[in-house]
Amino acid sequence: MSATLVTFPDGELRAEGIVSAVHSHPDGAVFVVGQTPFHPVDHTWPDQPGDAGTLSRGEDSATVVEAVMAAVSDDDSFAVGADIPVKRGAEGWTWLVGHRLDAAEPPAWLTPGAAVTLHVDESRRDGLSRGHTACHLASLALDLAVADLWRKDPGVDALGNPDFEGRANQTSRIHVDGSVDEYRLGKSLRKAGFDTETFASTLPELERRVNAQLATWVASGAASGIETDGPTIIDRRRWRCELPEGNAVIPCGGTHVSSLSAFASISVALEMSDPQTLVMTTTAVPAD
Repeated sequence: MSATLVTFPDGELRAEGIVSAVHSHPDGAVFVVGQTPFHPVDHTWPDQPGDAGTLSRGEDSATVVEAVMAAVSDDDSFAVGADIPVKRGAEGWTWLVGHRLDAAEPPAWLTPGAAVTLHVDESRRDGLSRGHTACHLASLALDLAVADLWRKDPGVDALGNPDFEGRANQTSRIHVDGSVDEYRLGKSLRKAGFDTETFASTLPELERRVNAQLATWVASGAASGIETDGPTIIDRRRWRCELPEGNAVIPCGGTHVSSLSAFASISVALEMSDPQTLVMTTTAVPAD
């Protein structure tokens, strides 16, 4: 078995395929095809949920509740998501996209060698793509808004500004038309040279700056998309956006819009859930 070929970086939503493996699972049976348009959730950094959709063969069909990462060893040990016992690229393992169904046992017609059609839920894909692009833009705008609060060099982000995102982000969760990010403002960040006291006392002004920058970027209608080093699920991928300040390129395995004209607006709300935790809630409004 070879690593799964993926077409979601090109925006594909439909594909014909041959089933190469089917496995019963208490959380939902999982099947594998050689090539898929489905984007899987990454079990190591599960920021973007996997695509959902349908599988069909003639008049038969089944619901794919979520695409997931899977792997099979040279001795045919099959594992899904967090149960994968090795790091990506480990020798003796092949990396796959699994398609989880809504029942623990697969339907009788879904067997290895079956020719099937895969359909991704387009509305969900579009919403998650908007949410993921908005999430990256919000993080870049936040880095820019807090750039003057650093007393030391923390490294730079994709636009050359001090990398608050890279230093402080703890979790990122993308949903349809938005995301929620948590940042840790603890001792390590202060030691790195960040002025957390001024940050906390000027939060409303920082939120205003972020939202003003996001409005400018949305108005630019900048081109956005995915670059990839190859066609398989384990090939590296990057998000690229041609912003007025320059090309922003961020390593990313998710899906994205093709242009910022997909948005009517992007805005954030900044909130200190406790003295050491910033929560940034990003909301995207799709263009008509």
